[in-house]
Amino acid sequence: MRAVWLREFGGPEKLEPGTAPDPAPGPGQVLVEVAHANLTFVETMFRATGFGPNRGSLPVIPGNGVGGVVRAVGPDVDPALVGRRVVTGTGGSGGYAELVAVDHEALHPVPDGLALDRAVALLADGRTAVMLIETAGLRTGERVLVEAAAGGVGSLLVQLAARAGTRVVAAAGGARKTALLPALGAHLAVDYTEPDWSDRVRAAVGGVDVVLDGVGGTLARTAYELLDPGGRLVSFGLASGDWAAVTPDEARARGVTLLRPAPTPAQLRAYTRQALADGAAGRLRPLIGQRFPLERAADAHAAIEARATVGKTLLDVR
Repeated sequence: MRAVWLREFGGPEKLEPGTAPDPAPGPGQVLVEVAHANLTFVETMFRATGFGPNRGSLPVIPGNGVGGVVRAVGPDVDPALVGRRVVTGTGGSGGYAELVAVDHEALHPVPDGLALDRAVALLADGRTAVMLIETAGLRTGERVLVEAAAGGVGSLLVQLAARAGTRVVAAAGGARKTALLPALGAHLAVDYTEPDWSDRVRAAVGGVDVVLDGVGGTLARTAYELLDPGGRLVSFGLASGDWAAVTPDEARARGVTLLRPAPTPAQLRAYTRQALADGAAGRLRPLIGQRFPLERAADAHAAIEARATVGKTLLDVR
């Protein structure tokens, strides 16, 4: 089968197209013929330095989220799964390939009415967005600041926060990205590369009640300063390389609650099912901004690292 290999950590060029033996499903496993692979910022960090929750020894085929069709099952798995459209995690590696063997319990059936590429785009980002909205406990009329709002998770958060009846302040980097945000439900779109972006937010809405922080670092600190007393800072990512530099004591003094979700595996599965159901019902629309064939995984990583992407980036395998 075709695959993409990482043999040493480094730049995007370290992702090398090649071949690998076809996997076979063992006990408890199914074989998925991959149509699309999900790309995340964390995967670029792993490729560069080995950083990330899914550590693996080199050489490795990267990739942790895929969608496709079940082609075979292990000896103890229901054969009725063959032919099903599914999305699944791979356990941390193996996703940049034509075939993956995965635990059958990791499968999520793709609902009727939801295209497979959209289901893949919702696999990681959709469950994250649903989880964050629940964690934040949004109330009608609240002012919600979404960082990196034109990204895969951020674009979904804008939609969900707007659907919850809040006033969404969407922050993204550059005019191309901010132009996309009103159509997703943003009441105000600001370019956080401009030095006065937080002043614009103050002038428009006074302050905010909730910050959904997927960036960390300086941007998260500026967003934190916009929170009114009683506000909540929900941190879920560190695209900047660092978590928000806000201590619990400092937040307590301002009356701000710091929240960082820690879901159980069962909760993650429930969030994924909800995201897929919302996608099938048209309540959640993933923004697929760019697609690359499998052999150009290096170009996809380079685009993500250059902040040149919007929404979700997919590898089209078939």
